[in-house]
Amino acid sequence: MTAEIYLGEEFKRQFKRLAKKYRSLPADFKVLLQSLEADPIQGADLGNGMHKVRMAIASKGKGKSGGARVIAYHVFATHDHLEITLLTIYDKGELANVSDSYLKSLLAGLL
Repeated sequence: MTAEIYLGEEFKRQFKRLAKKYRSLPADFKVLLQSLEADPIQGADLGNGMHKVRMAIASKGKGKSGGARVIAYHVFATHDHLEITLLTIYDKGELANVSDSYLKSLLAGLL
């Protein structure tokens, strides 16, 4: 299965903010992209085609469990091709969980 990965506007905004705080974030993000290309459907299923994917932040030194969370939205374009839009990224230390209303607003902004 092939996968195309797109970055949502909220993701870009939050990534830029977090990259100022954590210098290793761009390199950590490349590792996540490679992981998503190898296994496109990963992370906790949030419903409506969304998944919460854990991402380690090396400069934080806490591994995946204390790192960042990326909300990904999956759309099957064909039976062997998947389009993934990364909706947002957040630091687990700043926000433990995201609300259903926030997830719906992210999805509404995409559609």
